[in-house]
Amino acid sequence: MITPDILGDREALALPEGSSPLLTVVVDTEEEFDWDAPFSRASTSVDSLAELDRFQGLCEEHRVSPTYVCDWPVVTSELGQQTLGTYLERGVCHLGAHLHPWVTPPHDEELSSHNSYPGNLSPDLEREKLERLTIAISERFGHAPRVYRAGRYGFGPRSAEALESLGYAVDVSPLAGFNLSADGGPDWSTLGPEPYRFGPNKALIGFPATGGFSGWLGGGAQLHKALHKPLPSALRLQGVLSRLGAFERIMLSPEGYTLTHMKRLTRALLARGTRLFQLSLHSPSMLPGCTSYARDPQERDALLARCADYLRWFREDVGGEMAALPELPQLLRSIPLTKS
Repeated sequence: MITPDILGDREALALPEGSSPLLTVVVDTEEEFDWDAPFSRASTSVDSLAELDRFQGLCEEHRVSPTYVCDWPVVTSELGQQTLGTYLERGVCHLGAHLHPWVTPPHDEELSSHNSYPGNLSPDLEREKLERLTIAISERFGHAPRVYRAGRYGFGPRSAEALESLGYAVDVSPLAGFNLSADGGPDWSTLGPEPYRFGPNKALIGFPATGGFSGWLGGGAQLHKALHKPLPSALRLQGVLSRLGAFERIMLSPEGYTLTHMKRLTRALLARGTRLFQLSLHSPSMLPGCTSYARDPQERDALLARCADYLRWFREDVGGEMAALPELPQLLRSIPLTKS
């Protein structure tokens, strides 16, 4: 099972002392597919991109420059090139890469849940798929991607090596605080949301998708570990603690989480010293019926309203500012080691 150990030696990073909290926005920009069905190479529709202006307009209203991490069907589609190309020309977004192995050539692997996590592929196949995606983005948009998110958060033992060789600077693949190992994915449950420098040549900045725990037991690392064990008793205990407000696992996302959830997680992480946050969502949620988070226009509009309300709250109540992912290498500093 893949755990944070695969990231190797990590150098802790942080914003300079006295900096305001910063928020970045990442959109997994991908094809529409049934998340409950077997993986199919034929599921390549990107109709939801026709609705992406709704989210982009919201970002511009709140002075946010989102990073659209794009996969093969998006990058190679006329609609993807037109929509994202327009945003790039206006200078209102950034592009990154998002590797969905099952729809990215070469199609040499067997289709399975295990192989849907890029890091589970052979190193050579993972690199070739990523290289083809990287070249496609560079050729179609005139910008080499510098930000990467592995599909399904599936970073692997040799992913960093491939990213460094292809010129990437920022990886946002891990999902802090979550265990994805049920169908072969990584277990990120012991990884915190803080950024770090890593890679064979320490050329990468890792910045996990913001997740974690709130509640009056939220800081207990041993409790986190116990609740991630695949035991019915642990799952029952987690449910009880959540209902009591003692312990609740949350991802910073409007998909599946309320505004109250997002505020609660942010406050808990701020209290523990976190100053850099990442709001994440999927582009298919812009087209009603494509995800379980936006089954109809009303749910889609409510999702967008949660985004707007959170962005406003983060700026006005938290006193935070907005940042773009490609800016991180210039913004972050190493945390000096304390002498014993």
